[in-house]
Amino acid sequence: MDVHIGDIVSTVRTVDGDSLLAPQTLTKIVEVVLLAVWEQEEHRARVRAEQRISGELFDEQEAEGR
Repeated sequence: MDVHIGDIVSTVRTVDGDSLLAPQTLTKIVEVVLLAVWEQEEHRARVRAEQRISGELFDEQEAEGR
């Protein structure tokens, strides 16, 4: 599509938004996102384990009357 504004002439070409990412780029993005999700889940699992251990120790101390 040509656009004429005074002395300015411009040609505008539309592109498919899906074609802007190369398959390798999309693969890398997916890998990075999956790694971040995996690390977040691992962190949550460690926090739950630490809370469970802390809770068990607290229960033992309560039972001993400390």
